Amino acid sequence: MTTRLSPPARTPTPSRAAQRRSHLLTVTLLVLPFALLYALFLLYPTFRVLQLSFTDADLSGTGKYIGAQNYARLFSEPTFWTALWNTVLFIVLTAVPNTLLGLGLALLVLRLNRLKNLVLAAFFLPYVLPVSVVTNVWNWVLDSNFGLFNFVTGSTVTWFQDPIWALPAVAFVTIWWTVGFNILLFIAGLSNISPEIYEAAALDGAGGWRLFRSITWPNLWPVTSLILLLQLIAQFKIFDQIYLLTQGGPFDKTLVLLLYSYREGFQQQHGGYASAIGVVLMLAIGLVSAAQLALSSRRAAA
Repeated sequence: MTTRLSPPARTPTPSRAAQRRSHLLTVTLLVLPFALLYALFLLYPTFRVLQLSFTDADLSGTGKYIGAQNYARLFSEPTFWTALWNTVLFIVLTAVPNTLLGLGLALLVLRLNRLKNLVLAAFFLPYVLPVSVVTNVWNWVLDSNFGLFNFVTGSTVTWFQDPIWALPAVAFVTIWWTVGFNILLFIAGLSNISPEIYEAAALDGAGGWRLFRSITWPNLWPVTSLILLLQLIAQFKIFDQIYLLTQGGPFDKTLVLLLYSYREGFQQQHGGYASAIGVVLMLAIGLVSAAQLALSSRRAAA
């Protein structure tokens, strides 16, 4: 007598709609923690500052609605235009020079056969130092009475108290502090350029400046664009070095927008007015970043 075996039970296959719901639930659970933190620590403070900028609030954040009076006062205040001009000047003194110096040093480091890692570490070391250490070091080096620089050169300039030299001195310290990061990014970009392209161009008789202009620079432009964008955003938000080295002096010659907002908000208790300065700074960063990205995209498409 033959016993017939029944076929194994088939596991029901979930429908496409059920799979979609399961996928959506997984994605939601993964994204939700970030979305909550983003809303709590970025979106809410942004909307809160925007709201306070239309009030006469003090540092506690309580005040009555006054419309656009803070903005009217802001654009009629000579100190605001001084701070804006100093911020733009600081960007000019740091963003492009820092980028060009980083590129030049990266090209030199890559040419080293020995001690390449040691030299790269020496350039990158200042970047990992906290700003308080950096400012203390340069306060000592550029001190007008017993500073190392004035002792060696015989100069008597009070670098961080001089109305002419204070902002360039802070810009120099900033470049010294941050150029190592730019070097690292440029070395990564240069390492991604295939050596075969240079070999083919060399066989065609290209060399030196022609290689840089036709191969290195076009292939390095995405990295350069990124570095410029990071520099623009960072220098628009300059505060730490100015606060620790000059306090915005002498005679507001190094007063920048973020320090101006700090003075009005935390020292003068003008929370609404300080919020208006912050909103203007945020819009300026957004516009400059958008313009830089548009130029980069147009260059990449060309």
